[in-house]
Amino acid sequence: MIRIMRPIIAIIKFILFALVTVTIIPIQLLILSLHKGKYSYVVPWIWQKAVCMIFRIRLKIIGKPYSKTQAIYVSNHLSYLDIPAIGSIIKGSFVAKKDVASWPVFGFLSKLQQTAFISRDRKDAKKERNSLDAILADKKNLIIFPEGTSTDGKEVMPFKSSLFSIAYKKEAKNIIIQPITLRMELVDNKHILSQEDRNIYSWHVNMDMPLEKHLWNFALSKGAVISLNFHNIIKAKDIKDRKTLAKLCHNNVSNGLNIPTNKKENNHEL
Repeated sequence: MIRIMRPIIAIIKFILFALVTVTIIPIQLLILSLHKGKYSYVVPWIWQKAVCMIFRIRLKIIGKPYSKTQAIYVSNHLSYLDIPAIGSIIKGSFVAKKDVASWPVFGFLSKLQQTAFISRDRKDAKKERNSLDAILADKKNLIIFPEGTSTDGKEVMPFKSSLFSIAYKKEAKNIIIQPITLRMELVDNKHILSQEDRNIYSWHVNMDMPLEKHLWNFALSKGAVISLNFHNIIKAKDIKDRKTLAKLCHNNVSNGLNIPTNKKENNHEL
C-alpha cells in the first residue's frame, strides 16, 4: 500500500508545484516590469515558502538572520533544494553559475528571482560585473555559495576567494557578511545513516543522476528537515582582503557543521 501511495503523493506534489508556479509567474513578470526594488522579492519569497511546504522541506533556524541593512549571505551548498530553503527565509538575489540559466523551468524561475549569473568566460566578465554592481548599488541582498559546487554535506569545501571581491566594491561600502551553515538533520523522516540517505536531499558533484530524476526521488520521500545556522555577522571593512574574508567565513560555516560522531555512517558509493 505504501509503495502505491508514495508515487501518487509525489504526483500530487508536482501538480501543486505547477499550479503555484503558473500562478506566480505572471504576477512576478508584472512586478518586474514596474519595479525591481526590494519589494520585487516578495512574490519569490512566498513561492519559496510554498515549495518548501509542498515538498516538505522543514527548516530549523539557529541564530538570527541579519536584516537591518544590506548583506551578503555566505552558505555551504548541498542541493538545488537549498534555494527554496534559504530563499524562504532571506529576500535577495542568489549568485549562480551561468549554466543554471539554461536549466529547464528552474533557469527561468531563477531569472524571476533576479539571480546574478557568473561564468569563467572572460567575455562575460563585464556584463556580470555590471549586474552585480547594479544589485549592490540598489542595496539588495546577495546569497552566494562560494564552494563553487554542491557537496553531500559531510564537509565544507574550500571557499573560492574570488567571489568575495564583491564585498570590496565601492557599491558595497559598509556591507555586512553573514555566514550560514546548512545541514541535513532528517531525510525521509529519519536520521541520516548512509550515503543513500544523504543523496535523497543532496544533489552533489559526485552524483551521476539527472536533476529531474533526483527531484522525483525526493518527491517520493517524506521530505527533509534542514537546519540553517546563522552565524555572527562580519563587517567586510574590518577584514583586510578577500582571501582573509573567505577563510574566516569558511571557518564559521565549517565549524557550524558539527556532524555528530555518535551515529556512524556506512559510507559507500552508489
